[in-house]
Amino acid sequence: MVSDNRNKHIKQESDLKMVVCAKQIINPLTTAAEFEINPEAKRAIPPKSREPVISDYDEVAVEAALRIKDARGGKVTVLSLGEESAKVALRRCKAMGADEVILLSDPLFDDSDSFATAQALTQAIKKLGDFDLILCGRQEGDWDAGQVGSGIAHFLGVPCVTVASNVEIKDGKAIVERIVAGGHHEIEATLPALVTVSSEVGEPRYPSFGKVIAASKQEIPVWSAQDISYSAKVRNKLIKLFIPVHEGRCQFIGGETPEEIGVNLALKLEEANLI
Repeated sequence: MVSDNRNKHIKQESDLKMVVCAKQIINPLTTAAEFEINPEAKRAIPPKSREPVISDYDEVAVEAALRIKDARGGKVTVLSLGEESAKVALRRCKAMGADEVILLSDPLFDDSDSFATAQALTQAIKKLGDFDLILCGRQEGDWDAGQVGSGIAHFLGVPCVTVASNVEIKDGKAIVERIVAGGHHEIEATLPALVTVSSEVGEPRYPSFGKVIAASKQEIPVWSAQDISYSAKVRNKLIKLFIPVHEGRCQFIGGETPEEIGVNLALKLEEANLI
């Protein structure tokens, strides 16, 4: 159910409940030579030489939540939808300072598009219970769609502010600095609300070695589709996934003089309907 904090001030700082949605992706440092596609499964194959990582914008969202927690207290829960390997990203979030991390993993989640992912995350948030603020990255670090956060807000029926460079909580409202062309807008959203954050929030904190070791030893709860009462009702179908082939062609335009070369070039461009 949606939190009943709407139009009410949060009574105590420790009451603030934040949820961050984070995704694990193929390491962006993967080179073209290492990158592979499985055309039958319609999936990118993570290279064995590089461990998958948390999506960069989602890591910034975790940082934004932790800064709010540092300033006024509260609890930060991180949700991630993916395979068993996504525990790597969740352990990173735990080491950064998240209070709770949960993995959503089920064959029913396979090949989820933005709509289906937003539905599943919404069901998980409802299972968590009351919340005050949901934070997501402005877009995915792999598909770059930027639709999941807005979709969650729609399904929950809460205000949504996108592309934030700063988020603060005051008097039961999220005070959001939103990036626009040539500057920014400051927007107030009554809690509960959802905010998608951009890299302008700042560099995510780097967890200490001790916290990384401690996080690596902790068990991570896994919720199935049944656990969150989820059933995929609407989903796009991916027809084909492939690595595009780039080829370049060069044709030399000849002529006895610069003027003649210019005329020949103009004729070629006209022939190609470019002028």
